[in-house]
Amino acid sequence: MAKTEIICAGYGGQGVLVTGLIIANAAMQSDRHILWYPSYGVEMRGGTANCSVKISDEEIASPFIKAADILIAMNDASVIKFEPRVKPGGIMIVNSSTVKPRKYRDGIKVVEIPATDIAIRENNRKGANVVILGALAKNTDLFDTKYLRDSIDSFFEAKGKYNPLNAVCFDKGVEYFC
Repeated sequence: MAKTEIICAGYGGQGVLVTGLIIANAAMQSDRHILWYPSYGVEMRGGTANCSVKISDEEIASPFIKAADILIAMNDASVIKFEPRVKPGGIMIVNSSTVKPRKYRDGIKVVEIPATDIAIRENNRKGANVVILGALAKNTDLFDTKYLRDSIDSFFEAKGKYNPLNAVCFDKGVEYFC
């Protein structure tokens, strides 16, 4: 892998920034260069939030992403704003629990998963972003599935927030596409 550019976007409180941090942390632990750059409005919960994640085998010069390889869109506003920035042949992972059905542009792969519904069903209301990470692992070659699952556990353990239901949500995100 030479370079992968990812945008994670949604509302504050959907775990968008944490999703980006988990991806960046997993890449860093596998000895890649990373850049994580957050952007959010004045209100953390309910306001818009997004982050850019760059993963590279070489040093990274700029946080700006002109054309993303991967877009993680947790809501309608994120699809509207960032779909045009997905490069041709790129992938967009969409939380279909919160994004209205629509026609997406040609030339990109769209992966829809009802992440919020799955997280609620698994009694982990805040786990939609972890379901999305399962979909990311299954639908890209960015990380080995087991490696990313273990990275999520270690990320939350380091913060003193280990929740065994996160692993369940991650697995459901992977299994959704089996």
